[in-house]
Amino acid sequence: MQSSLQIKDLQLYREGKLLLSLDEQITGGEILTVMGPSGSGKSSLLNWLTGTLPNGFTATGEVWLNDKNVSHLPTHLRHIGVLYQDALLFSHLSVAGNIAFAIPKNNKMGDRKQRSEKIEQALAQVGLAGMGNRHPDNLSGGQQARVALLRTLLSKPKAILLDEPFSKLDTQLRVDTRQLVFEQIRTHKLPAIMVTHDHSDAEAAKGKVIHLDL
Repeated sequence: MQSSLQIKDLQLYREGKLLLSLDEQITGGEILTVMGPSGSGKSSLLNWLTGTLPNGFTATGEVWLNDKNVSHLPTHLRHIGVLYQDALLFSHLSVAGNIAFAIPKNNKMGDRKQRSEKIEQALAQVGLAGMGNRHPDNLSGGQQARVALLRTLLSKPKAILLDEPFSKLDTQLRVDTRQLVFEQIRTHKLPAIMVTHDHSDAEAAKGKVIHLDL
């Protein structure tokens, strides 16, 4: 079955005023881009999708993930990964520790060894071979972004949200990191929604673009 993320009949309100209406379906490997000025509801949309809508906002509508209604599930049971502007790595853990934190655990013998091998393979795939024992604070911005991506992917999400994750990177690093993230989304066949202010992000995503107004 092909994975999909569906927003059904969303009506999102801020203090009783309609902020946005949306009805979309994103299939695995597709990236829906949402653009708009600050205050137009981009981040609130992502909050609604993850079940973390703040006070002052209300919504009607449903979130469907792989033909399952997850609208009333708590955040940790929705299996929706998020990449933010900041990598948000744990400073008390190594690079490998940050990634291991997100990997679903089981009780099989050898699980720790298997996880270590999986992490090292993943680091090598994104050009970070041998950096598992490094401290996150000693990484460049681009390296931190790649670790954050691996942490999200290895948590085995069923969909992924991109909250302007490239906005703090310089131009060339932005291009390279964006390409890596989009490649991984397509390889893993994850439905994705990206919010951004940057038109080059939307062009690189090669998907539908929705413009929100104030």
